[in-house]
Amino acid sequence: MGNWWLIPIVVLPVGMWFYSRRRQRADVASRDEAARAQFSLRREWLEARFVTLGTQSGKPRGLAWKSCDFADEVCFARDRNSGGLRALVAITIAFEAIEGGGMEDVEAVSNLRAATAVFRHEDGEWKTDGRPRYNLNPVEVIERYQNELETVD
Repeated sequence: MGNWWLIPIVVLPVGMWFYSRRRQRADVASRDEAARAQFSLRREWLEARFVTLGTQSGKPRGLAWKSCDFADEVCFARDRNSGGLRALVAITIAFEAIEGGGMEDVEAVSNLRAATAVFRHEDGEWKTDGRPRYNLNPVEVIERYQNELETVD
């Protein structure tokens, strides 16, 4: 009966650990909610940035971006390494051959290409590299990069 004082020494740290975990989850949820709201507010600008970077990339070789249509739906994922959010949006890109680029006679140039645009939330702001993930919808991108990404509800 003389060791009753050990109970608070064990219970207090365990309780503090549970409290900190709950607080940490609430902070992440709050950050995610703010990031999603920011994405909605900046979406039009981000889409324009994606198209600008994609157009300037010179890829695919011999083709110029003619148009890029973005789907309304957004699929959010979390980067397993950094913990940052990713926004994935299905896109459809139309290309046209660049004169002298060697693609003028290729029939498939006019075919629409399905892809996914990826936006990443870093340092409190949304960014993109303008590189489409061709032939994959947003869910397939998450599945393909499952070691790097996980779905966020």
